[in-house]
Amino acid sequence: MIMFGLGAPELIFIALIILLLFGGKKIPEMMKGLGKGVRSFKEGMNGLETDADEKKAATTQEAAKKDDDKA
Repeated sequence: MIMFGLGAPELIFIALIILLLFGGKKIPEMMKGLGKGVRSFKEGMNGLETDADEKKAATTQEAAKKDDDKA
């Protein structure tokens, strides 16, 4: 598995260092917080996409209404 040019031995070494620094009890809490952050970010991005789609639809409807009024 190659991730950012890191092989398995490097990833294991990094995991051991993290385990030593934070301890076994703190890591699940950190991962839970990270998961909540990622979920919140995704929800925010979906909200932005929805807002953009709604704005585009409203603009299209306004343009169609103006075209109908001219005819």
